[in-house]
Amino acid sequence: MADRLLYETMLSSAVVKKIIIPVFTFLICLSSFSQQFFSKNIISPAEKTEGTPSPETFTSTAMTRYLMKPGPHLCINDSGAVPAFANRKRIRFITAVNIAAYGGSLILLNNTWYKNFPHTSFHTFNDIKEWLQTDKVGHGWTAYNTGRVSAGMWRWAGLSQKKSAIIGGLSGAAYLTVIEFLDAHSSQWGWSWGDIAANIFGSGIFISQELLWKEQRIQYKFSFHTKSYGEQQLDQRAGDLFGENWYERMLKDYNAQTYWLSANIKSFFPKSKVPAWLNVAAGYGADGMFGGFENKWTDESGNEVTRYDIPRIRQFYIAPDIDFTKIKTNKKWLRTALFVLNSFKCPAPVLMLDSKGKFKAYAFYF
Repeated sequence: MADRLLYETMLSSAVVKKIIIPVFTFLICLSSFSQQFFSKNIISPAEKTEGTPSPETFTSTAMTRYLMKPGPHLCINDSGAVPAFANRKRIRFITAVNIAAYGGSLILLNNTWYKNFPHTSFHTFNDIKEWLQTDKVGHGWTAYNTGRVSAGMWRWAGLSQKKSAIIGGLSGAAYLTVIEFLDAHSSQWGWSWGDIAANIFGSGIFISQELLWKEQRIQYKFSFHTKSYGEQQLDQRAGDLFGENWYERMLKDYNAQTYWLSANIKSFFPKSKVPAWLNVAAGYGADGMFGGFENKWTDESGNEVTRYDIPRIRQFYIAPDIDFTKIKTNKKWLRTALFVLNSFKCPAPVLMLDSKGKFKAYAFYF
């Protein structure tokens, strides 16, 4: 027992040394690189306001004269106003936020998600058929929204729209790749090329839209509802698999998750008279899953349980939605709140068609 504890402690230490510490080092290097490179010539000619002083001559006197001139002095994107030039203090601040958020969440994941399973050497795991791919769609959502939030922060720090999109978008995929390394050292999981593909897909959706349209016309969203399974045996199984608390269920219960691609109508049809905030969303989810690959498990008494009578089904949805970033407000805190809220699908009436051909309408679905 003592040998096993020592072994797991050594492996946990190896995870910290080989994965978490390099992430911190990378982010610290990014801070230095950002201050040296991005603090000059940040805004492209297309983005630069006419008559704007260069960063080298942007003294307090020049700033006063500039601000006294009529016309816009800020670059605007869907996350609100940002300064025209990179701000070194803001770059340091955003770097610190990234270090704290990314590094802290990795430590939290290592202590809560992985600690209950033995650590192993690096290995791969083919889970492409697991959970009817809802976990893969979830990886894409996380990569997309991590990149979106990160890009918004770098934009606030003064980086150009293009550079913010690339750095922010890639950071989402990079963050999830580090988590994949944690999977690769856990006996319960392993390095999954399916996960890596989903991460690239999510980041790609964000970066490509920023480079092509300079806005997110199609947003990647998430919704979740608490679910009761109606049988003691199934509720017990769900508790063992997905946890008992709502926040654990939100992360792990793939039967209760729905992922959406939500398109803004006005962005595609600018001459239409529809409200600027109105979206139409297509969603994907699944149900009837009590195991990654099949509904078969061993209970606490050691008995094998098979529930092949419960079909594992895919579900496809269509619904109206709201692009919260299109709601006009002068309050900065509210703009930020709406920006974050846009990661989630607005509760609304929904039409659903499943893989068994069943059609159902919901008056209110989240």
